[in-house]
Amino acid sequence: MGLIAVALAVVAALLAANRSSDATSASDKTATEGKAASASVLVRPDSHRLSTAKDGKVTVVEFLDLECESCRAAFPHVERLRKEYDGRVTFVMRYFPIPSHRNAELAARAVEAAAAQGKLEAMYTKMYETQEEWGDQQVSHEKTFRGFARDLGLDMTKFEKDWKAPATAARVEKDRKDGLALGVQGTPTFFINGKRPQIASYDDFKAAIDAELAK
Repeated sequence: MGLIAVALAVVAALLAANRSSDATSASDKTATEGKAASASVLVRPDSHRLSTAKDGKVTVVEFLDLECESCRAAFPHVERLRKEYDGRVTFVMRYFPIPSHRNAELAARAVEAAAAQGKLEAMYTKMYETQEEWGDQQVSHEKTFRGFARDLGLDMTKFEKDWKAPATAARVEKDRKDGLALGVQGTPTFFINGKRPQIASYDDFKAAIDAELAK
């Protein structure tokens, strides 16, 4: 548990360095004051649900940037939570590429294109597993992401078409704009039933989920 606490402490420290310059401070103040975010903006009909609870009682939404180091640090803990709360908690993934990250938006579109072939989780996991190879660089990694698509056995003609389609870019941007409207300023940002809990450890995350389940 000590390693988990350290990892989440790293997430908290890195969060300040992964802030979007055009976030709205007024919305952020509302969220941090404990008021629930608008459900219709928080989870759209086309939002990606990584896990789904039949009762719909508790939903965890993460706004993430695939090039963000703190998102990569949080990833294994989110996966562990998904396993522990399988069937009881819905986990939703939403894109929030930080403009200063050269390949973040490109990576998000690659994940979205893979999703069109049923490989969303495989591609987004691949992004995190290899982030140290392509992240935090000011050169395009289009060739790298194309290689990931081949590794996953995707139909490359369809992948290329979807990856470069204006509709795919618009889909990613819609997530980012929703995040801004909700006061998201950095990644990862988590909402649990519309509220942003203060999370400094894995136990904090579990406690916030358990509190909602107990209501």
